[in-house]
Amino acid sequence: MRGVTVTIAIVLSASGLARLQSEEPVFEPAGELQLVSDHGAGEGPAWHPELGLLASFGSIHRHVLVDKPEVFFKDAGTNGLLFDRQGRLLACQPVHRRVIRRELDGSITVLTDSYEGAAYNQPNDLTVDSQGRIYFSDPKYGPRENMDLKDNKGRTVEGVYRIDLDGSVTRIITHAADRPNGLLVSLDDRFLFVADNNNNTVGGSRFLYRFRLRSDGSLAAGSRRLLYDWKSDRGPDGLVQDRLGRLYVAAGRNKPVPPYETADRFKAGVYVFSPRGALIDFVAVPNDEVTNCTFGDDDLRSLYITAGGHLYRIRTTTPGWLPWPASR
Repeated sequence: MRGVTVTIAIVLSASGLARLQSEEPVFEPAGELQLVSDHGAGEGPAWHPELGLLASFGSIHRHVLVDKPEVFFKDAGTNGLLFDRQGRLLACQPVHRRVIRRELDGSITVLTDSYEGAAYNQPNDLTVDSQGRIYFSDPKYGPRENMDLKDNKGRTVEGVYRIDLDGSVTRIITHAADRPNGLLVSLDDRFLFVADNNNNTVGGSRFLYRFRLRSDGSLAAGSRRLLYDWKSDRGPDGLVQDRLGRLYVAAGRNKPVPPYETADRFKAGVYVFSPRGALIDFVAVPNDEVTNCTFGDDDLRSLYITAGGHLYRIRTTTPGWLPWPASR
């Protein structure tokens, strides 16, 4: 897997697309950011070749390019969504403090709703590795009561967990990230990328980390590497990767939210990084907050972005990588 040589020069086109020019363009040269829907897309999102784009906004909404969004799963209370390698929908339900799977017949399986007898905080986002193991984050945003998970010193935990194929759950991050949000396992299962997003605390973390994964799904001790820091602006949220292993990270803010989030240098949009962690491109998004992104369409060359309840789309030069469906 190779990196991308970059010339650091920022260009703002008439369409509002800001780019760091690279030798191999990330987005189609004539491509523009398109508004797909102005509601029903707060988080998620997940692509299905028959259903279209699913996104969380209280209920799970189904978006297609020719129709208005419709309710797919009413009052789901979900955040992160992902189809596993069998085409089953995985979902974090922060409202119900659990992780679920929607089976192919439409029935719901609760994968986990507690750890060592304690309820989770707010399961937020999830990713899977090549073996089908599920990794999910469990931050706590808003009021700090009802945090039942503690470490052996009685400190509250906002962690990352792994669900193995036998249904057992292991905590793999306890305090190595302050408030983990978006997660992504690399194409080769070697790394776990973690968006550490403590945006509602002055001086809180706004970091993108990379951890080395062992073959058993645990993290190698001392392997944490800081890839990027959004300083006092809004930090990273959801992320996805393309078939070259490049990372597409939702982050930034257009309007400040004092005293927690400034809007000084890192505007709202999707930040694109090489597999080695170098910033190589950026697409600006007009809405706050930019929460997540995924690939879709038959060729998986459309990047779908959720922001402020809106759904956007922009074409890329390289297909995305998803556990399911595979790009053609």
